[in-house]
Amino acid sequence: MRKICVVLTARASYSRVKTVLTAIHAHPRLSLQIVITGSALVDRFGNILPHLEAENLPVSAIIPNLLDVESDTASAKTTGLAVVELATFFANNRPDVVVTVADRFETIATAIAAVNMNIPLAHIQGGEITGNIDDRIRNSITQLADLHFTATENARTRLIHMGVLPHKVYHTGCPAIDLIYQHKNLDFNPYEIYGGVGVGPNLNTPFLMVLQHPVTTETAHSKWQIDNTLRAMAALNMPGIWFWPNADPGTAGTAQGIRAFREEHPELPFHFFKNMESAHFIQLLRKCACFVGNSSVGIRECSALGVPAVNIGSRQNGRERGPNVTDCLPDTDAIIAAVRRQLAHGPFAPVTLYGTGNAGEQIARQLATIPFILKKHLLTI
Repeated sequence: MRKICVVLTARASYSRVKTVLTAIHAHPRLSLQIVITGSALVDRFGNILPHLEAENLPVSAIIPNLLDVESDTASAKTTGLAVVELATFFANNRPDVVVTVADRFETIATAIAAVNMNIPLAHIQGGEITGNIDDRIRNSITQLADLHFTATENARTRLIHMGVLPHKVYHTGCPAIDLIYQHKNLDFNPYEIYGGVGVGPNLNTPFLMVLQHPVTTETAHSKWQIDNTLRAMAALNMPGIWFWPNADPGTAGTAQGIRAFREEHPELPFHFFKNMESAHFIQLLRKCACFVGNSSVGIRECSALGVPAVNIGSRQNGRERGPNVTDCLPDTDAIIAAVRRQLAHGPFAPVTLYGTGNAGEQIARQLATIPFILKKHLLTI
């Protein structure tokens, strides 16, 4: 039986691979190890432990290592601490394969530890483009990984152009899209389950969903950018459901802007949540009139749902998108105009750009059957 170790560093990592975890856990030839580290252990950024417990998924190790999220020096040190502690776990538990996810700064620690210990490394969601520091992390992991599972066919082609052997790259789709096919009709009250703060808008009327992260290459402008989004949402005067940003350099500015605006305008029909279980989050996405912000949710999940999305600023530059997405500058007037255009258009036809709902099973099946060869050959050009 193969031991598959999946390292989760943030709430986004968990939602991206939830169906991979369940498929590995259910496979008769695989044994699942889950290691939790980084912001995935911090309540204000979405502690995923309760969700893993609810799914009866095994947690093999908990590694607290997140330092000051506002400092790029702390980001580097957080990564270094993760390398040290992950190496200890790998030495004691000897997984047959280590899986790392996407492109957050902490994920490269998983790759460094596994590669230096001669453990095969699988990477999910390589080959994409976003135009900021995530690209450098993602592409570095690509060069370290032995096996690749891409969300789109273009991403697979890009990895091959980077020199990865074609038989090492599998186009499986994005596992996050699997959840859309699994969770179609849920009746729940988010205010009762998750609390949050602010006015509780009537979710049976049109409402907006907002999730805006700092841009890691534009941290000095984080507060200015979120202030512009807040002013735009206030001017639109529509009910809004807001979610807390990721743990990235610049998060303090984004969080400060949200808190100050919330305290100054308690009368606005906005409600703020720190985190939400993925099935409930998707159900709100299904019902919202428009998704606003710079999260990849607007591009991935919303494309599969046909939900209009306004993508603000440069964080997602280069990422493949469907017709549901309109881009705008982080400017108040530009955001207002873009949201109004999307509201006037209404729902879009769903597209399968990021998958058809079986990525988790495909990845588990490949992990159970393919041979793992550590020696890495690159294509010669």
